[in-house]
Amino acid sequence: MQLLQPSGSPEHTKNQRFFGTARKSIGTLFKFLGPAFIVSVAYIDPGNFATNISGGSTYNYSLIWVILLSNLMAIFLQTLSAKLGIATDLNLPQMCGVAFKRSVNWVFWIVAELAAMATDLAEFLGGTLGLYLLFNIPMAYAGLITALITFFIVYISRYGQRAVEIVISVLVSVICIAYAAELFLSQPDMNQALLHTVIPSLPDGGAVLIAVGMLGATVMPHVIYLHSQLVQSRNHNPGIAAKKRHLKMEKADIVIAMNIAFIVNAAMVIVSAAVFFKNGIEVTTIEQAHQSLSPLMGNFSAAAFGIALLASGLSSSAVGTMAGQTILQGFVGLKISDTWTRLITMIPGMLIILLGVNPMQALIISQVTLSFVLPIAIIPMLLITGKKKYMGELVNKPATKVLGWIICGAIVALNMLLLYITFTGQV
Repeated sequence: MQLLQPSGSPEHTKNQRFFGTARKSIGTLFKFLGPAFIVSVAYIDPGNFATNISGGSTYNYSLIWVILLSNLMAIFLQTLSAKLGIATDLNLPQMCGVAFKRSVNWVFWIVAELAAMATDLAEFLGGTLGLYLLFNIPMAYAGLITALITFFIVYISRYGQRAVEIVISVLVSVICIAYAAELFLSQPDMNQALLHTVIPSLPDGGAVLIAVGMLGATVMPHVIYLHSQLVQSRNHNPGIAAKKRHLKMEKADIVIAMNIAFIVNAAMVIVSAAVFFKNGIEVTTIEQAHQSLSPLMGNFSAAAFGIALLASGLSSSAVGTMAGQTILQGFVGLKISDTWTRLITMIPGMLIILLGVNPMQALIISQVTLSFVLPIAIIPMLLITGKKKYMGELVNKPATKVLGWIICGAIVALNMLLLYITFTGQV
């Protein structure tokens, strides 16, 4: 039997063409990877740490399916945002300026800026807590260090978006490695984890609160605005064929990045179930989770958790600040320097930390704010992407429109339920 084909044989030439095409396709994909990785940070931010750890420690593996459902919704909405940016050559706030009256856009701008500030508040708290837990740095000083690092990450965007993408991707990799270590150390029941990934269950009424917190507050309005801006760095060719190719590559970017975020979120629930639920410990705060890991799995596990939280806080703070820039300059065309837009977005979070406000209370307030704001991002996006005069051949198909409004309605309803539970305490 002939194992090697002669260099000039038809079979050898065919293999060369195949591998040559494969290398070219992979090379092209790598050129487009990046925007969704920046966006994915919003789905593994400190708020996700809190809800996922609480869900796993209280209800074992039962709520992993919520993470999967959240991820599918996120993929859909981020794809629409990217498509809007690619089709129109503008970001979502700028397109709102085109599609709606100026008075409406002032309302959009005010609400969206509140969302960016509320998001930065939560992310700053995550970075600050990470520094506090790892190095025992006082919260006020940890907040200032977080602000400086965040400012640096966003500042390097002057060297090109690719530089920011690399930094954010490194931080996401740190989170992934830290939770891979946690998974290895916790020795979970993966059969049960896989079972509850595909079979929905709500063990009792209390699980509704955590499930709504995991699902209803997962999709963040600031990254819906931001994604439509991030794709512009690759959006140079006006031809429809080039735009369709760009969208195809960006969909791959989104699927890869969002599924990495899904794996990290699922790992948070799985580790919490395997460590805390198994030992009868119900965890309600991030600090408690960190303190409980050392006696249960050793100092290395606690350190890995702190490193993951710090990387999450720093990366998501930078992304929140970038979103604030897009929002501040988009809706009503305000001309403000990048330095001031960064400071405006970061100042509220810094003030909360410096004034010594209870971190958990501040997180609750930020999540309530985001719940109110979410429809202001999703509904205009669905309206714009559904009109051919704006989107051309990339306009939403009827099935996409229907699915979009179903997802929008479900998210809005879940957020309203979250608000009701938050204010009344009833499940």
